[in-house]
Amino acid sequence: MVEIKEVLSKSDIKKFVYFPDKLYKGEKNYIPELKSDEMAMYSPETNFSFEYCDARFFLAYRDGKIVGRIGAIVNKMANEMWNEKKIRITRVDFIDDLEVSGALFAAVENWGKELGLTEVHGPLGFTDLDKEGLLVEGFDRMGTSVTIYNYPYYPKHFEAHGYEKDTDWVEYRIKAPEKGDKRLERVTKVAEHVMARSKIRFYDIKKIKEAKPIIIQIFDLLSECYKHLYGVVPYTENVAKDYLRRFTPLLNPAFAKFIVDENDKLVGFGLAAPSLAKAIKRCGGHLFPFGWAYLLYSLHHPKEIELYLVAVHPDYQKAGLAALLMNEITKSAIEYGVQYAESSPELEDNKHVQDLWKNYEAEQHKRRRCYHKML
Repeated sequence: MVEIKEVLSKSDIKKFVYFPDKLYKGEKNYIPELKSDEMAMYSPETNFSFEYCDARFFLAYRDGKIVGRIGAIVNKMANEMWNEKKIRITRVDFIDDLEVSGALFAAVENWGKELGLTEVHGPLGFTDLDKEGLLVEGFDRMGTSVTIYNYPYYPKHFEAHGYEKDTDWVEYRIKAPEKGDKRLERVTKVAEHVMARSKIRFYDIKKIKEAKPIIIQIFDLLSECYKHLYGVVPYTENVAKDYLRRFTPLLNPAFAKFIVDENDKLVGFGLAAPSLAKAIKRCGGHLFPFGWAYLLYSLHHPKEIELYLVAVHPDYQKAGLAALLMNEITKSAIEYGVQYAESSPELEDNKHVQDLWKNYEAEQHKRRRCYHKML
C-alpha cells in the first residue's frame, strides 16, 4: 500500500530534496541539485516566485520507506496571461511501480480539482529558468547542471496514467571548430558591417562585475523576447534579483556576450558558462566543505560549456545578432581549449535557434517532453 504525505516540516523538505540522490545512486548520467539552492526553493522567504505561485509537495511511502516524490505548482500569473486553468507537476521522481506513480499524480490532480482547475501539465518549474521537461531521449548521455535527468521508465508511467505530449524541447551537442576556421572570420566581417550600419556594439568586459549596468537589463529583454514561448511569464523584480544573485558568480566573462545600442541599452546577449555538471556530481551538490573548490576549478579550466540563453530584441532579430553572439562565444571557447558545448533545451519548433547550429558540427542528442492531462 502506498501512503502519500504532504511535505510540511523542514525535515520533510530535506527528505524531499535528498530522495533523488538515493533513487539515482550509481547512475553515472545523473547530476544532483545544488542542495543550498534547492532547499531555498520551498519557502516564500527565499523563493520569490511565491509572490504569484502556490505550491504543495508530496512524498510517497511504502512500509515506512520513501518511494517517490512530486510537487505541484499553480502559477497564477501564467494562468491569467494565457487564459488557462492549469496546475504544474514539478520535481517528480519515483521507483518503477505504477501504483507509486499513480498515487503521486493523483495527489496533484486532486488538488487541481479542489481549486477548480481543468488541466495538469509538466514537469515544469516556478519559472521558465527552472528545470523543465521529462527526458524521453538521450538517457545514455550525462545531464547538465540546468536540466532534469530521469530513468527511461518515466515516460511509460506518464502515459499509463493518461498523460499525453503537449510540447517537446530538443538539445544539441556542438563540437567547437578548430582555431583558424574560416567560418568564424566570415561571420566576424559580417558583424563589423552589421554593427556599423545599426549603430550597435559589443559591451566588452574583463570581469563579470563590470557588466552590472548591463546585467540588470537582462530580465526585461528576456520578458520581451520570450513572452510568446511555452509557459513563460514576466520576471518580477525580486525573482530577477534572486536569479542574478545565484547565477552571476558562476559566469565566466569570456562566455558572457552583450550587445548595446548607442545609448548603452541592451539589445542582445548570449550567456554560456563552463559546464559544472561533473563538479556538482563530484561534490554531491554540496558547496561545503570542498564543493566550491571543484566549481571554481571548472569555471577556470573548462573543457565543455553549457549554452544558457540567447536573446535579441525584436527590432534587431533580422540583423543576425544571434549568430554574432554565438560567433563571439565560439571564439572564446577556442581560446580556452573547449571541445564541446551543450545547448539548453529549445522548443522543437524554435527554428530560429536551431538554425544557429547549421554552421557547426552538431548532434541533436536529447529530447525532453512536457505532458498534459485534462482533469
